[in-house]
Amino acid sequence: MSAEQRIAADHPLRQIRTMTDAALRELSAEFDALYAAGGRRSIAPERLLRALLLQVLYSRRSERMLMEEMNYNLLFRWFVGLEMDDEVWDVTVFTKNRERLVAGEVAQKFFAAVLKQARGAALLSDEHFTVDGTLLEAWASRRSFEKKPDPPQRGTGARGRKLLRDTHESKTDPEARLFRRSQAAESRPSYLGHVITENRNGLVVAACVTQSSTKAEREAGLEMLEQVSDGKRKITLGADKGYQEERFIAGLRARQVVPHVAEYAVESPHWPNWLRAEERDDPGFPQSQKKRKRVEQVFGWIKHVAGMRQTKLRGRRRVEWMFQLAAAALNLRRMQRLLLQPV
Repeated sequence: MSAEQRIAADHPLRQIRTMTDAALRELSAEFDALYAAGGRRSIAPERLLRALLLQVLYSRRSERMLMEEMNYNLLFRWFVGLEMDDEVWDVTVFTKNRERLVAGEVAQKFFAAVLKQARGAALLSDEHFTVDGTLLEAWASRRSFEKKPDPPQRGTGARGRKLLRDTHESKTDPEARLFRRSQAAESRPSYLGHVITENRNGLVVAACVTQSSTKAEREAGLEMLEQVSDGKRKITLGADKGYQEERFIAGLRARQVVPHVAEYAVESPHWPNWLRAEERDDPGFPQSQKKRKRVEQVFGWIKHVAGMRQTKLRGRRRVEWMFQLAAAALNLRRMQRLLLQPV
């Protein structure tokens, strides 16, 4: 019997593989451009990406563990496209070939191809969205931060004041920054992951990673809106109190976005509210606030199932690549469940 015959007809991975294959077909031209016609034979990029999806979907914490399990797991072999007697790749070869996909921004393009399928299946809302950010621990230690040999003459803080990021950097991951989300928390080497979800089914419609800073969430939120709104039609955007800031609210209005941002119960000079009365009294405001919990579910899945609570990659570009691949995997999993539901 072949591996295909041993997989149950109603196994969730069957529909996920069908959607994955459809997305990969759209990327065939991208794969051709990444690989030279001659030279040493490499891992087929389609198989490489399917293997990385398995690592995310089944919470395998390392490529070495993934390769070991693929050697005996028929389900994994079938999903990737290996026959029962095909040799499994060396883990070093696997990681080096992954770098080609990172350089070609394949995760971003794969995410867009999966989102296109969700849109074609009428699973996306085109009017109501939610934005939020979360802390991703970097693969670095606090002890790895050392003073820069040539710190800048002028700092990047308010009024040109020098901050820790101006004078120190990690020798393990120079792009990671010491950051804490609250005064009670400990500062840790980290990045910030950001997503925008649509409110109908909680699918991720935009995702990115930035260096940690107090302004990063609001700046990333406005940038991601370029992927969601064309500025010609009104949409709503829900958010927590961290987005209650004058420039962010003004940026939403300039993009024809109705701000459904949570307000402070007690206003003060340090914590003012910037919503207008018509925005505060909008009938959809309470509903947008209820839908905010779906973003937390997204972050919970990406951190604990996809294994990104502490990223294993170094450098913002690589962390963002894996973050977007995890968002695409989450969309595939949710789409598989949604398409099974009766209309």
